[in-house]
Amino acid sequence: MTKKQRKNLIRIVVSGVLMIALLWVPVDGWLRFGLFLVPYLIIGYDILLKAGKGIMNRQPFDECFLMAVATIGAMTVALTDSGDYTEAIAVMLFYQIGEWFQSYAIGKSRRNISELMDIRPDYANVEDENGELEQVDPDDVEIGTVIIVQPGEKIPIDGIVEEGASTLNTTALTGESVPKSVQVGDEVLSGCINNNGLLKIRTVKEFGESTASKILELVENASSRKSRSEHFITKFARIYTPVVVYSALALAVLPPLIQMIFSGGADWGTWIYRALTFLVISCPCALVVSVPLSFFAGIGGAGREGVLVKGSNYLERLASTDTVVFDKTGTLTKGVFEVTAVHPDIIDQTELLHLAAHVERYSIHPIAHSLRAAYPDELDDCSVECVEEVAGHGVKATVNGSVICVGNEKMMRSVGAAIRECRHEHTGTVIHVARNGEYMGHIVISDVEKPTSRQAVKALARVGVRKTVMLTGDSEKTAAKVAADLALDEHYSELLPSDKVNKVEELMENHSQNKQLVFVGDGINDAPVLARADIGVAMGAMGSDAAIEAADIVLMDDDPLKIAKAIRISRKCMRIVKENIWFAIGVKVVCLLLGAVGLANMWIAIFADVGVMVLAVLNAIRAMFVKRL
Repeated sequence: MTKKQRKNLIRIVVSGVLMIALLWVPVDGWLRFGLFLVPYLIIGYDILLKAGKGIMNRQPFDECFLMAVATIGAMTVALTDSGDYTEAIAVMLFYQIGEWFQSYAIGKSRRNISELMDIRPDYANVEDENGELEQVDPDDVEIGTVIIVQPGEKIPIDGIVEEGASTLNTTALTGESVPKSVQVGDEVLSGCINNNGLLKIRTVKEFGESTASKILELVENASSRKSRSEHFITKFARIYTPVVVYSALALAVLPPLIQMIFSGGADWGTWIYRALTFLVISCPCALVVSVPLSFFAGIGGAGREGVLVKGSNYLERLASTDTVVFDKTGTLTKGVFEVTAVHPDIIDQTELLHLAAHVERYSIHPIAHSLRAAYPDELDDCSVECVEEVAGHGVKATVNGSVICVGNEKMMRSVGAAIRECRHEHTGTVIHVARNGEYMGHIVISDVEKPTSRQAVKALARVGVRKTVMLTGDSEKTAAKVAADLALDEHYSELLPSDKVNKVEELMENHSQNKQLVFVGDGINDAPVLARADIGVAMGAMGSDAAIEAADIVLMDDDPLKIAKAIRISRKCMRIVKENIWFAIGVKVVCLLLGAVGLANMWIAIFADVGVMVLAVLNAIRAMFVKRL
């Protein structure tokens, strides 16, 4: 609880106690009025000041003005009539209770998000000339600097592990509680917490461009992108408030005048009381507070699950998704080549991998990395000499005196090796191996699908997504195999970035009216499509900066299964928003009609205002809880 919230709570308690105590004091007239004025001013002085400032700024029509007019009027009526000031004080008292509750709910949701997103590092450790650790501002660390992260510290800047091994707590980025193991050569992201071992990390980005900074920027700017519902409420309140003020004025004046004309007398007190009750009922607090709070809670709940939504407008649109279009590499697949099949011809599988890994010892090509990973004992005592990389063909080298060639069909033909076609059901890149011109066999290298991709497609079908589509620059054979394995509805292959944009535009023209198309991608070449789609979703951990910048939503752990969860979160949030809108308007309309005909007193008005607001706020904060979705 903040200092301001404690102060307001004390005001509420003191005012309430004084109001009850004064009910037992046997005084009348102006003295009674003066005594009851004390708790009224204790609880309502700030509302009166705000109402006065609004009038001076020529913007009087807000909830403070409504509360001020209604309670001052009620105090005046009580002075000239019954001397019962409790209704006026109770209206202000319960209004302040509602405001306090609203402040506490918003503060709690903000604190939950702040605690979750507390990933901004205070410092970075670098070694000085004497080998001593020095804490410096992360903004001052240049790209390529080696920083030291000790156990328990946050990683301040994105980088590559140069020395050490550890496990990382990635909860703040991905929402996942399982620690991630890292070792030399692995990429690490800022905002993660180093659990145990000492790590030396060479930075690959400046602090302002690192993952932690980008996340904080997204969270800070999310509230600036308002949904249509929020814009509707803003416009509604701007029109609604002056309408009810003038309606209350008409209710206070016109019926007594009509009574004077037709009967010669007028019951001014009754109609003024009804008008004041009308004003209290009409206060639009529940709508003005609960709708933005619902979106804020929804965005916060999604963030805790590793789904960063850049604005409530995107959360609103996501709820209407009926088509999801995926990029393939890095989105549905890992984007990392792996050996998926080994087909030796003369020698055994181990020896074939042995030769290929030796030849690729010094290559930096992704395929070379996958071959070395498939044969982890590559750095043995074999002699590897005369390594030559032949552009467009492959690599050849002398291994223990034999010339080993590793490459495509062109290389095999150039050395006279009679290749044998891969007749197995494998899709991917086929790497052939020859020794001294004699064919040894081939190895299939493929980009394997992510472990959750199949679940992701099934989950999207369960949440009502009508169509799933894959776009890729790969060959038709590879694309068809992946699409069939994942049970996608459609796929399009051999596409350039511009072709992907055209295909997305075509799909957008054909999908249902008022429905949204989501595109999910990760690479630089996906940025134009992410920007063009109704909603762009980027992979945040391994995705390019351009893709993350162009996207509307970012998945921090690159898990496509989170897309269905994000859709469910958005739909729950929109259900809550609609519930609050219809509930608040419905109750107020009924109570306004009852108040106008004299069937609702000031206590009913208090429920219609404060009670509805409290219930709407309670309903709104449900959007934060998404664990069971």
